Amino acid sequence: MSKFNQQQILGKLGITKLNAMQHEAMNTILKSPNTVLLSPTGSGKTVAFLLPIIEQLDPDCNEIQAMILVPSRELAIQIEQVMRKMGSGYKVNAVYGGRAGSKDKLELKHRPAVLIGTPGRIAAHLYKESFSTEYITTLVLDEFDKSLEVGFEVDMKEILHELPNVNKRILTSATFGVEIPRFLDLDNPITIDYLEKESSQLALKTVVASDKTKLKTLVDTLCHIGNQPGIIFCNFKDTIKEVSEYLWENKISHGCFYGGMEQIDREKTLIKFRNGTHQIIIATDLAARGIDIPEMKFIIHFQLPSRVEEFTHRNGRTARMNQEGTAYILVWDGNIPKYVNAPDIQKIQNAPIPSPTGWQTLFITGGRKDKISKGDIAGLFCKQGKLSNDEIGIIELQSNCAYVSVKSSKSNQLIPLVNNTRLKKKKVRVSVV
Repeated sequence: MSKFNQQQILGKLGITKLNAMQHEAMNTILKSPNTVLLSPTGSGKTVAFLLPIIEQLDPDCNEIQAMILVPSRELAIQIEQVMRKMGSGYKVNAVYGGRAGSKDKLELKHRPAVLIGTPGRIAAHLYKESFSTEYITTLVLDEFDKSLEVGFEVDMKEILHELPNVNKRILTSATFGVEIPRFLDLDNPITIDYLEKESSQLALKTVVASDKTKLKTLVDTLCHIGNQPGIIFCNFKDTIKEVSEYLWENKISHGCFYGGMEQIDREKTLIKFRNGTHQIIIATDLAARGIDIPEMKFIIHFQLPSRVEEFTHRNGRTARMNQEGTAYILVWDGNIPKYVNAPDIQKIQNAPIPSPTGWQTLFITGGRKDKISKGDIAGLFCKQGKLSNDEIGIIELQSNCAYVSVKSSKSNQLIPLVNNTRLKKKKVRVSVV
């Protein structure tokens, strides 16, 4: 990759220059057969390993050359989106559980240069011999410790056994003191450790609840914080449902995110958070790392995790890249685990319920495969829908559909004007998500 092309890619990502970790990682990955990259959540690890991978791809090869294993569907989708945004000219696809195998089959018919996936789905494709492994020379295990933690060890062993020609391995993690399993066969890896080099601007605050349920205190805390983006962490999906009901009763808009949800519902939660439809997500530790969401101003531990590692990853969703952020710990009986340093008591000031964001998400039944662009959607909404540019927010374009945020005050008059109309050559439906 020439310096000119690299700058082009960075420009498409909105990055002016690589940070110190990315610069060191890129140079190391290009030269070393085995690299372990340790860096905090949000520090740019995805770009750090994608750039050298793209540089070493063979444009004349029509088979998969690099495989990236990830612990979650959301992380697979995120990396796929980042690489597509880079505009490298190389095909990339993500495969993962929770979606139809027929979609995988269709996309893999024309081989991507880079394949991303969860270990379970990748192992299934290898068992079915869905594609050749002969040209796969680069393997990335992103958040590898999380993949092992959630039970993918057997699948990962099988995958490595089926990749005989891999000559470059890249492992990434955001966790201190990770142990590299023997089966990864990592000989003399070069470790790039930025976990201690990043200066954290995280403030830890304890909030003492007025009653055992902590629900009223949670709402008071959200009012005290005001209109800022953040995550409320719970340990169980039943707790999330309980908290969600209470927030809706108090007219606080939010999304939910946990393992038991349908994949499409989890994706919609993240989309609506990214585009500003809501600013709060109630989540389990599934949202503690490896998902594509913007900078958080705060996180709230409605329930504390049992392990310090998850506490660290939760906190890593805010105060990222040397920015400031606050982690609030809600307690009732004062019983705080030993791993938490006794933080300051936060006095909650009375404040009104945060006002709605003013944005609403619309769904469009057409996407990239229909040759539809973001400009086409914006043009339809402006010309036929009679919206001004500032009444259209973020547009997320996917293969078969698109999501658009628009001003809530305009959606009712917009939908009848653009629903069942033609966008390029496709007749599309437009509805509220």
